[in-house]
Amino acid sequence: MSQFLLLVGLGNPGPRYAQNRHNVGFRTVEALAEAHRLSFSRTEHQAETAHGHIEGERVVLAKPQTWMNESGRAVGALSRFYKVDPQDILVIYDDLDIALGTLRFRSNGSSGGHRGVQSIIEHLSTDDFHRLRVGIGRPPGQMDPAAYVLQNFSATETDLVWEVLRTARDLAQDWIAGEPILQRQGMTWRVD
Repeated sequence: MSQFLLLVGLGNPGPRYAQNRHNVGFRTVEALAEAHRLSFSRTEHQAETAHGHIEGERVVLAKPQTWMNESGRAVGALSRFYKVDPQDILVIYDDLDIALGTLRFRSNGSSGGHRGVQSIIEHLSTDDFHRLRVGIGRPPGQMDPAAYVLQNFSATETDLVWEVLRTARDLAQDWIAGEPILQRQGMTWRVD
């Protein structure tokens, strides 16, 4: 096991994107940091990072400051610098193919078409790392998915989004603690 656990929230940098559907990964690691009084006080290896202890484990929480599709540059550099094995990495990100309110855990596998995850696979030279996929749902009608992920959640979705973020934060904390249920491939949670 590595000396550190690396938890990476995916998103796009800058205030313009902060509330976008694409940034639920950023928002989850921010919620985790806040719950444990950690702050994103460093910028290193193209990422904002927060360092500390959660559940007795040394953790690095990261928000890559590359664009989403280049997230692997930061994740690869951080994992090499901190000597973190891929199995000690949890990546948290949005998923169009999962309904809003649903979260899924995977311990490895393909990118599923998510370019940020594909970039991480390429820079780690493996797909053997943990993922927490946060459903954001499909775009309505014929809307371009690229435009949809860059939209903010609607006012009617706000309460559900807060519950989803709390659940994602708690699941990330359970992963740090080594909860056995999170070692099973394909676990799904539904927030109502």
